[in-house]
Amino acid sequence: MPSLARRVGLGLAARGSTDDVVEWARLARDRGLESVWFHDSYFERDAVTYATAVASQVDGIKVGLGALNPYTRHPVLLAMTVSALDEMAPERILLGLGSALPLRLGQMGVPYAPDEAAERVSTAIDTLRTLWKGERMPSGKPGLPPLVPQFPPVHRVPIYIAGYRSPMMALAGQKADGYLARPAESIPGLRKLLRVMNKSAKAAGRDPKDIDVAGYLLTLVADTRRDALNRAKREPFVIYMMSILSDVTLKRAGFETALRDQIAAAWRKEDFTTAGNLIPDELLDAFIVCGTRQEVANRASEYHEAGMSLPLLQPVVQNEEQTMAVLDAAVEYGTAAAGGVTSRTALGEQKKSGLAALRDRLGAYYEIARPFSFTASTVPVAVGGALAAVEGLFDWTLFLVALVASVLLHIGTNVTNEIYDVRKGVDTIVSPRASHAIVKGRIGDREAQVLSIVAFAAAFALGVYLVSVRGWPIVALGLAGLIGGYTYTAPPFQYKFSSFGIPLVFLLMGPLMVVGAFYAITGTFHWSALAVSVPVGFLVAAILHGNEWRDISEDARAGARTFSVRAGREAAHWLYISLVVGAYLALTVAVVVGLLPTWSLLAMLSLPLLVRQIRSAEFGASGQQRAIAMIDLQTAQLHAAFGYLMVVGLLVAALAAR
Repeated sequence: MPSLARRVGLGLAARGSTDDVVEWARLARDRGLESVWFHDSYFERDAVTYATAVASQVDGIKVGLGALNPYTRHPVLLAMTVSALDEMAPERILLGLGSALPLRLGQMGVPYAPDEAAERVSTAIDTLRTLWKGERMPSGKPGLPPLVPQFPPVHRVPIYIAGYRSPMMALAGQKADGYLARPAESIPGLRKLLRVMNKSAKAAGRDPKDIDVAGYLLTLVADTRRDALNRAKREPFVIYMMSILSDVTLKRAGFETALRDQIAAAWRKEDFTTAGNLIPDELLDAFIVCGTRQEVANRASEYHEAGMSLPLLQPVVQNEEQTMAVLDAAVEYGTAAAGGVTSRTALGEQKKSGLAALRDRLGAYYEIARPFSFTASTVPVAVGGALAAVEGLFDWTLFLVALVASVLLHIGTNVTNEIYDVRKGVDTIVSPRASHAIVKGRIGDREAQVLSIVAFAAAFALGVYLVSVRGWPIVALGLAGLIGGYTYTAPPFQYKFSSFGIPLVFLLMGPLMVVGAFYAITGTFHWSALAVSVPVGFLVAAILHGNEWRDISEDARAGARTFSVRAGREAAHWLYISLVVGAYLALTVAVVVGLLPTWSLLAMLSLPLLVRQIRSAEFGASGQQRAIAMIDLQTAQLHAAFGYLMVVGLLVAALAAR
């Protein structure tokens, strides 16, 4: 295995795929990292389970648990757990032990007294070491048999004390093998804590150098530190960590507690957008490691010089991209010579290349425009065009103008939608949305508004051309589309937030758009255009309704009165089923009564996607919210498959008629 000049480890949260975590641990080992630690965060997944997966499948790297606590895991249970892990990975297990966060214990109703926390952890250490030796212990209740460990003696498992108060630091100095600094610890705070620990160690007759010092460094890597800071302050975990910084921790780093109190107040209200906006760059810079790979490596070196011999770089955003970037930064730190720290470039002096800035801007525009949803605007026009071909009246120029105009209206609607979702508080950092461009700071509110105006203005210009060709009926159709698109979330109507949203979307993106496209291309109205618009409208309405159903909690908290909020989850489930199944029934009826050619039934080839959506809806109705987390995207896929297959069927019918 490769070895690095300086010790470094990887910190991970117990979330996401265990297969991914195991693979990242393998990569960490192959790159020379010493250990991988699992941060125990309540209300996520169990850290011990993830550590077990790595311990059993990845050799050659140490596995740290930390920090666990004797309040939620009795010392006997901890001894049993570590015994099993020691069997899987002999001499590779590390145990972080602390008293847990009072906030989390309070949420679970677990009694906690700060004054006795250090004593409780101390007792737990004694219990663990006694049981690991295979020795009997007196029963905790008189008159009962003693505790007899029924597992073989455990190899020497280092115990790291986790804490940030003086009594815990004194305990670390007295009897721990190491100290584990919590996520979001400042360098001044670390120095202060280590002084207390070292003084305690000397008083106990120990050499402070024998106590290993490790610590989680929450890390976010980006092209510049500005980008990293902007991203970090909009991550829920970072907001949470900033909201629970203790008075003493803040004072050690030179910050006032009032700032924390404001952040915490917004966090407790679940107003994550406001909470993130309250976090200044200076606060993040003090507690979170943000920047380029080189800046992250340099910052880890500063912690090393402050006394942290084993920095554990933990990605704030635990995905493939960020974890790989963090591993690169860890290697960069591990291969650098000690004492080679360079000062950080001021935020105002960091500049991106023109190409990188352009890439970011286009990426933000792409995200807020939500191209995946364009099927909702392209399918109706394509269906209208295909029907025009059946009637022998197709015109390429008019079709393309109508198609582009509808997409531009859709872009303007999507952008306006996000602007007002954010303003109303419906769209937050933790919302399961397709776009977080505004709340994550990728694009500003004002710039987004300009983008929407440009899109609507371009659609209006194309509408003027269609009016010049087809006359005044296009004015009525165009104004209905423009007003309907803008006021979807914007004042004065904001009908998305009411029960009228679903029927209005059905009318606008179904009959209005299909019949309007057919008229723009042919200059005529026909009952077949209305018939074909019904199934198209049902599926577009299903996209919106699926979104409403999934977001009942967020919408209700923001004061929205959608159908799903008013009628409840069960009614929302049945309406969704009625819309997606109704599209197939409406198409069948239109073919049976002769309004549409038989070839239109080619849309039935999309039935496997319908079955998928019905199954997902059933799981969602049973309480499995994850099953409908992407219901809007999946319904858009169903809408696209159904619509474009119907277009193909109509084109085949047009060719056959010739």
